[in-house]
Amino acid sequence: MFGMGPMELGIILVIVVVLFGARRLPEIGSGFGKAIKNFKSGLSGDDEIDVTPEKEKVEQGEDPDTTSG
Repeated sequence: MFGMGPMELGIILVIVVVLFGARRLPEIGSGFGKAIKNFKSGLSGDDEIDVTPEKEKVEQGEDPDTTSG
């Protein structure tokens, strides 16, 4: 794993605990997990927004950007 042994990983873990504190580590991990999940869903493109104008409004000559009311 990147040429790092258990000693290097332990040192990195100690530095992270000292910098952020043990109480904030779960929050950081949760935020990091959510960020990865959102990034993956963004790459898949399932939640794309359809911005094409509606066919009925275009045929009637109305401006599809404005709403009546």
